[in-house]
Amino acid sequence: MVSSFSTGSFGGFKGSNEEGSFAAEFEALMLGRFGNIRPGKIVPGVVTHIGKEMVSVDIGFKSEGVVPTEQFPHVEGKVQAQVGDHVDVFIIALENEMGQVLLSKEKADQKKIWEKVEETFKADAKLTGKVIQKVKGGLQVDIGIPAFLPGSQIDIRPHRNLDKFLGQDFEFKVLKITRDKGNIVLSRRAVLLGERDELRTATLKVLQEGVIMEGVVKNVTDYGAFIDLGGIDGLLHITDISWGRINHPSEKLSVGQTVPVVVLKYDAEKGRVSLGMKQLQQDPWQTAHERFPIGGRVKGRVKSVTDYGAFVELEEGIEGLIHVSEMSWTKKVRHPSKIVTEGEAVEAVILGFDSEQQRISLGLKQLLPNPWEQLQALHPLGSRVTGKVRSITEFGIFVGIEDGIDGLVHISDFSWTKRIKDPKEIQELFKKGDDVEAVVLDIDAANERLSLGIKQLLQDPWETIAQRHPVGTKVKGPVTAVTEFGVFVEIESGVEGLIHNSQLGVEKGTDVAALYPVGTQMEAEVTNVDTQERRISLSSRSIKERGGRKESYDQYMADEEAPRVTFGDLIREQMKTDKD
Repeated sequence: MVSSFSTGSFGGFKGSNEEGSFAAEFEALMLGRFGNIRPGKIVPGVVTHIGKEMVSVDIGFKSEGVVPTEQFPHVEGKVQAQVGDHVDVFIIALENEMGQVLLSKEKADQKKIWEKVEETFKADAKLTGKVIQKVKGGLQVDIGIPAFLPGSQIDIRPHRNLDKFLGQDFEFKVLKITRDKGNIVLSRRAVLLGERDELRTATLKVLQEGVIMEGVVKNVTDYGAFIDLGGIDGLLHITDISWGRINHPSEKLSVGQTVPVVVLKYDAEKGRVSLGMKQLQQDPWQTAHERFPIGGRVKGRVKSVTDYGAFVELEEGIEGLIHVSEMSWTKKVRHPSKIVTEGEAVEAVILGFDSEQQRISLGLKQLLPNPWEQLQALHPLGSRVTGKVRSITEFGIFVGIEDGIDGLVHISDFSWTKRIKDPKEIQELFKKGDDVEAVVLDIDAANERLSLGIKQLLQDPWETIAQRHPVGTKVKGPVTAVTEFGVFVEIESGVEGLIHNSQLGVEKGTDVAALYPVGTQMEAEVTNVDTQERRISLSSRSIKERGGRKESYDQYMADEEAPRVTFGDLIREQMKTDKD
């Protein structure tokens, strides 16, 4: 667009014969009318034409100005400008060789941005920008022109990973401007601190114990989480997150999450705030006894497995323990993980409930009939059973009777007469896997114990020992042991009798062990039989004494049978002598 004014008729100028005088007058006229249109100025204009390389803009000057097309945003290959659009442009030069005014939209935008930045800096105000890339020491922000955001000014707390800020819009404050070098330093931290102070003031007005507030999870630790209540941080301890047991706060909370909390304690002097989440709900244990009666069946999920059992979550905040001893009636469970796994859904029976200790005892095996209660019907006391030796111990052998049910044959029930003195003797008598017949002695279903006996298959020889060896009977057998108080003699297989030192018939001080070494055959007389204590007393002295008395008696009888000399015989013998 060309201005309509004419040098021949403008303001009374008629022309001049002197060219220099006219030029001076014309320049003065231009300065008067277009004083604001000069290089270095930003002026408004209107788009009049859009070409391939240039966009024409009317700025109210005698000639139109031109702006490179590339300075207008392009979308899908099209210039984002239309004829009639109003734009601000920067005057580079009033005329080029083609008589056009050289303009720049880009410099006009940058100059306006710099002016805005300077105004913002002076007013300590905020401006908005987008983080576009990471640079050395921080981030680059687009506020219309590039600006630098130092790493220390990104947030209130330091961040190792800056990638999460890329592409995001934030508010900033201007920390420093160096226009001649084109440097602008921003701070997001200053904005956050200012907002924090404002929030803190507002929060302090309402902060008191018992108040319910919303906060943002700021940090998660092993012992809890710090919650930003608005300028003030409070500690939510792990024990106050849930009525249920959690291993780590991260199971329930994550950084940036908004959560409702209640103020449990507020220490204004120290600035400490204790928070709770579970307190926003009723303690489930208060009514748990109504929902979980003893004997009832429940379903839950295995929360954790320990060496002694498995914890099952019945509902949030309520857990029960299945002890390892309650997992099977018959199997010897070495570790709960052999029966259940973490996360598994299980059904169980409630065995016990303690509301004060907040404990529920559960059982798995109670879902099935108790085989120990059925055992007595299958194998009543006194009945004979057959099974294989499952294991050998120093106190006896375990014999498998039913699937998973072993009975113990104690060493004292191996034989009526043979005594096991060395555990190695058991391994000589039995081998693992041997078939064994035994008698059921006792069934303790409550303690899951079954007692068996092998010697009970035969009659107790001590019941008839008195008939076989009545008092006064002579017995004979080898010496099996010599003690300080006497000598033991085996009078029949497995049956021993004691000859006390006083009944040996030896002089005091005699070395009995040397006189009667083990294996020596001895004859003795039964002096006492105690069937209850299973003791037989013997005496070898009585036999010796009886033998001595017999020798005296035989001599006496021999003397009796010899011719007797009477007093008359003596007189007659004397008279005969005198006659001769």
